[in-house]
Amino acid sequence: MRAVQYFAVAILAALAVSLPAAANDTTDRLGVSGPIVFDGVDYVLAWSSNPSPGYFKQEYVPEGQTVESYGSMVLIEVAAGVDVKAALAAQVDMLNQRRGSDPLVNMDVIQNDQTGEAILDFIVSQKDAQGEYIAEWNAYRYAPHSSGGTEGVLLFAVSHRAYGNDNVRTFLGNLKSARPDQINKIAQHELPAANLPR
Repeated sequence: MRAVQYFAVAILAALAVSLPAAANDTTDRLGVSGPIVFDGVDYVLAWSSNPSPGYFKQEYVPEGQTVESYGSMVLIEVAAGVDVKAALAAQVDMLNQRRGSDPLVNMDVIQNDQTGEAILDFIVSQKDAQGEYIAEWNAYRYAPHSSGGTEGVLLFAVSHRAYGNDNVRTFLGNLKSARPDQINKIAQHELPAANLPR
């Protein structure tokens, strides 16, 4: 159950929150060193973490970007002992809790009953120290995952951000046309062959 809690707090950790001192940790814990090519862009491993037993996170950004301040990012997470339904429900619950403090929160869920997968597409935002908005749109693809006889869930995701009120307005306007294309690409992308460390 702890892995589900970490999946839920991943939203908060992802949006404009300072990473811990190990932010430069680029250890490939899942056997996916990259680069990952998504939508014609190469994403290189920029950060990894093992927040709890059986739960691993890796973040990839284009050359020249950082996990603290990026325009686009690809994420891979693997959690043992949790299923797609529970991981998705935890993230949806966290988004619902944000509604009172985040005026841009919005989400949609697409479920594939044949594969057992689900895609959560959502927007979150917050203000920076200068009172300017940071907006983030994400497409999180959850898939059943098995590694070394351990069942769990794999998250394969893309995240896009904009910084500053003017850029956020443009970002949200462009999202209307970009969103369906990005969702389609994350849905059709071959899932990374991630494996839990032994």
